[in-house]
Amino acid sequence: MAIHEATPVKERILSVLVENRAGVLSHVVGLFSARGFNIDSLAVGETEDATMSRITLVAKGDERTLEQIKKQLNKLIDVIKIQDLTDEGFIDRELMLVKLKNTPAAKKALGALAAKHRIQIVDEDPKVLAIECVETRENTKKIFESFKEIGIVEIAQTGAVALSKKPPKD
Repeated sequence: MAIHEATPVKERILSVLVENRAGVLSHVVGLFSARGFNIDSLAVGETEDATMSRITLVAKGDERTLEQIKKQLNKLIDVIKIQDLTDEGFIDRELMLVKLKNTPAAKKALGALAAKHRIQIVDEDPKVLAIECVETRENTKKIFESFKEIGIVEIAQTGAVALSKKPPKD
């Protein structure tokens, strides 16, 4: 009996430039769900050119699966360009809005976190603190765990947005 090594699972951050039209996001997401691929993070927004949108998505899989994802995306008519940012260096951010119980312990813990990360109190009442955190995807995962220890009342989190560090070609 042959013994096979497990195929390593990788996380990839893809920047997908698409036509800014109704239904394009639905086609991209449909492509993933029809093939059983999961999207770990998704963010979409208009670019500097109003006719285009940038979809930033994070997906995990083995090398074969990730290549298949890119090939299938390239087949979509509305896709202009796909960039795999993972290996070329990129800048990324995620936003978390978090409600925590307003206690002296929570404020103390937040002070320590705010000294190291981009965290600020954006609203406060006697019962609840509303926190804004804008950080890298890697850091938001760690900060989320800290927020859980403090006691999350409610949380909303965006997907990652990312841009390549490479200068554009003229």
